[in-house]
Amino acid sequence: MTAPALPAPDASDPPDTHGTPGTHGTHGTHGTYGADGVSGRAGREPGPPLRHELRAVHALVHRDLLRMAAQPTHTALMLLQPVLYLFVLGGGLAALIPDSSLGAGYQAYLFPGMLMMTVQAPAIIVGVRLITDRQSGYLRELLMAPVTRPTLLLGSCAGGTLVSTVQGTVLLTLAGAVGLPYDPLLLALLLAGMILASFTVTALSLLLAVSIDRPEAFHMLLGLVMMPLLFLSGGFFPLHNLPGWAHALAAVNPLAYGVDLLRRCIALRVPHQAATTAGITWSGWQPPLLLEGALLLAGGAMALLWAAHRFSRPD
Repeated sequence: MTAPALPAPDASDPPDTHGTPGTHGTHGTHGTYGADGVSGRAGREPGPPLRHELRAVHALVHRDLLRMAAQPTHTALMLLQPVLYLFVLGGGLAALIPDSSLGAGYQAYLFPGMLMMTVQAPAIIVGVRLITDRQSGYLRELLMAPVTRPTLLLGSCAGGTLVSTVQGTVLLTLAGAVGLPYDPLLLALLLAGMILASFTVTALSLLLAVSIDRPEAFHMLLGLVMMPLLFLSGGFFPLHNLPGWAHALAAVNPLAYGVDLLRRCIALRVPHQAATTAGITWSGWQPPLLLEGALLLAGGAMALLWAAHRFSRPD
C-alpha cells in the first residue's frame, strides 16, 4: 500500500510543453512530475482550487496514517513510557499517597497526565519530520504541488493530530484498570479533550519547526522545555503544591490546560474519582471547563496561523 499522491493537474488543462524534467521526475505534456506523482509546475493549475487543497490535506493525512501502520514497534515504544508511569510509578506511589489528599486514587489522578504524555510525543514528531523533510529535499518536492504552502502545513497538522489522538485512544482503553468506568459519554469527553490537546501541541511543534532550521537545535530546545512543561502540567502532582513563581508558568502552559481539561471531564461523570485539588487558577479563580477548551483551541489556531504565515515566505 502506498500513500496517495498530492493533486496533479487536471487532464483538461492545456498542454505544457515547456516543463523541465526534475531530478526524480519524468517530462510529459503537463510539466514535471516527481516520483510520487507531485506536479512540478510552480503555479496553481486551472480547476476548482478547493478540490486541490482538500486532496492535498487528505494525501498528507493518509501518509501519516500509513507511516504509523507501517511502524507498529515505534508506536508501541511511544506507548510504553506512559504505561510504565501509570502502573509502575502510579502503583508504587498509590500506597504512599492517601486517597483523601487527592480525592481519588493516585492512578486515577495520574491517568489524565499519562493521556497527555501519550498525545504530545507523536505531536512533537510532526515538527521533527518537517525539519528532516526540509533537509532531505522531500519538502521541496511537496512545495512543487499545485497547492498553497499553508495547505501543506494544515495537512501535516491534521495528520499529526489524528495520529496523536489514535495513540491516546489506545491508552484510553486502559481506563478500567485505574478504576474509571467505560462510560460512553466519559470516553467521548476524554476523546474530545485529547483531540484539542493534540491539535494545540501539533500546531506549536510546527511553529517551532518553521522557525528553526537545524534539527539539532530543535531537539535541544525540546529537551530543555518538554519535561519542565510536563511536570508543570499537574499531571504528576497538584499544581497548588508548586512554589508561587511556578503558578505563573503553569498558567501559560498548554499541557496544563490539557491535563486539567481531561481531569475535569472525569469529574463530570465520575464524581467520586474527582480530584479535590484545583488545577489551573488565575489569582485564585478557576476558569470554567468550556473556557479552558476554548483557550486550547484558540492557542492552537493562532500557532498554526503564525506558522502558516512564516511558512508562506519564500525560502
